[in-house]
Amino acid sequence: MALLKRALTLSLVCSSPALAAPMPSSAPLAPNPLSTAVPIPLGRGSDTQLLERSWQKLDAELRALDQLLPAEPEPPVRDVLSTPELPPNLLRANEPAQGPIQPEQSTPAPPLDLPTPKQLEAAGIASLSLEQALAIAFAGSASLQAQREQVAAALASFQAAMGTYWPTISAFAAGGYDRSRSTETSLQPNDNLGFGPLFDSNGLLTPSATPPGYAPTPGPFYVPEGGSVKATSGSSAFEGGLQLNYALLDFARTPKVQSARASLEQQRNTYANQLRSLQLQVSEAYYQLQQQEQLVRVYDANVRNDLVILQDSLDLKQAGLVPRLDVLRRRAIQASDEETLIQALADRAVARRRLAVLLNLPPQVTPSASDPIVVQPRWPLDLEASLLAAYRGNPELEAILATRQALAQQKQATAAGLLPKLSLFANAGGNSNLSSLGNFELGGGGCCGSTALPLTSTNAWDWSVGLTMTWLLFDAGTTAGQARAFAKREAAAAQQYAATRNDIRLRLEQAFFNHEASLAKLSSARRGVAAALEAFRDVRLRYLTGLSSELDVSITQDRLINSLVQRLNATVGVNVTYAQLLRELLPMPRDPNQPIQPQLQLQVSSTYP
Repeated sequence: MALLKRALTLSLVCSSPALAAPMPSSAPLAPNPLSTAVPIPLGRGSDTQLLERSWQKLDAELRALDQLLPAEPEPPVRDVLSTPELPPNLLRANEPAQGPIQPEQSTPAPPLDLPTPKQLEAAGIASLSLEQALAIAFAGSASLQAQREQVAAALASFQAAMGTYWPTISAFAAGGYDRSRSTETSLQPNDNLGFGPLFDSNGLLTPSATPPGYAPTPGPFYVPEGGSVKATSGSSAFEGGLQLNYALLDFARTPKVQSARASLEQQRNTYANQLRSLQLQVSEAYYQLQQQEQLVRVYDANVRNDLVILQDSLDLKQAGLVPRLDVLRRRAIQASDEETLIQALADRAVARRRLAVLLNLPPQVTPSASDPIVVQPRWPLDLEASLLAAYRGNPELEAILATRQALAQQKQATAAGLLPKLSLFANAGGNSNLSSLGNFELGGGGCCGSTALPLTSTNAWDWSVGLTMTWLLFDAGTTAGQARAFAKREAAAAQQYAATRNDIRLRLEQAFFNHEASLAKLSSARRGVAAALEAFRDVRLRYLTGLSSELDVSITQDRLINSLVQRLNATVGVNVTYAQLLRELLPMPRDPNQPIQPQLQLQVSSTYP
């Protein structure tokens, strides 16, 4: 820091006409009348040597400081009246509007698409008014469209909850085919059951009555030990019917429906509050774009004025009326003002893109403000009336109340899980079965012939009706803990309501006081611009006639530019604070299907006393 102060001191000393070294210039410099003046005696020789050593030390420090700076990428400018070339990208982003925005230019790109290189290179500039910007934002904002989907989802959830008051009817059906091979073996004979000769091993004939040469004939149902049969079976079956279920007694049903209704109201109020916020964001971005465009005009006029004054200084220098210091100072001022203009161009390009993002414009479209800067009127309500109107029907507060109501109903629905639930059920249906049995293979004397039916069919229908009751008797405190959690969230929502209420008052009071201050500053700035403009005219005439110095011209010019910027800032401040106040009171629809009419000023009526 000390080295920089010394360098600045040396630059001021070296800029005096008697001590400064000559610098190259495109215009010939006339002999300076002060350069031939008799120097003032410095005193003794020791003083002169001390001064020379001090100068040499300062010069060495200055050279060391210069070595720390990066080398210039381009050779120094020879024409002092020229301006630097601006980057092509910066010029392209600051091109004038090609015309008003068209409807097809305001259609947003698909939400899942990325811009192509061709779209990014197009970069068409389209002008639009603030009302058009608000209409485009309300129609195409991605965040607002997402909130519309949230409202639709909450409505669907509420409709689903309302359906729990009705019974559910469902149809059921089942069908299939299965095939198997089985073996059935008798582990003991069945002639000891006392069922008569039909189950006897000798059959109907006694051994004495059996003719010679013939064995006894077993009964038709006799199965010897080890008798078996193998068979292949197949079965195809179909079953279908209707089933009805209806909750006759469910203490959690009504709280769930009311919670869904409260959630729907919360989403709708959030949508209305988001409309307010979006209008404020678009208004602020539009006013800032107007401000940046006006700053570009101011700083461009300032650079042009620098060139005129620099030409005057060169002419006066050639005539020997002003020192070379005036030319050098004007060149430095011009360079500084050029830097300010270049930064203003960059700020305007950024402001255009910021507005395009809020409007969700296609990537090939860049907006430009077409409305002139017009001061909004004074806010029509006093502070107390504004606060009361801001609290009345505020969607931001209503959304918190709806959230609190939803949490309270969820708590009731959770606590109802410990109460009994009674339901009615009824079902009716029929079934059909076709079975086949074949591919028999007997062994050990056979088995089970009486049950071998090659093909059978079974058809039946049935119905049932009844009541079911469930009652949770013990869950280790799980349900009670969940109910307490909802109660705590409900209490937290109440505190959030208080915090939001205080934030609304702070925002409104801040905007109200800044609005009053901006109006007062605007009145002072207008007087300051008028006085600074007259002072600049006078000082230029005095400078041309040799009655004022270039330093007076520079100071007066800076004051003129500062007064213009202050008036612009005060004007934009009035508009921005008006939009901030409007954001707290602006009525907005809560239904996404209702049309939205942009409103730039508060309509005072009986609603706002």
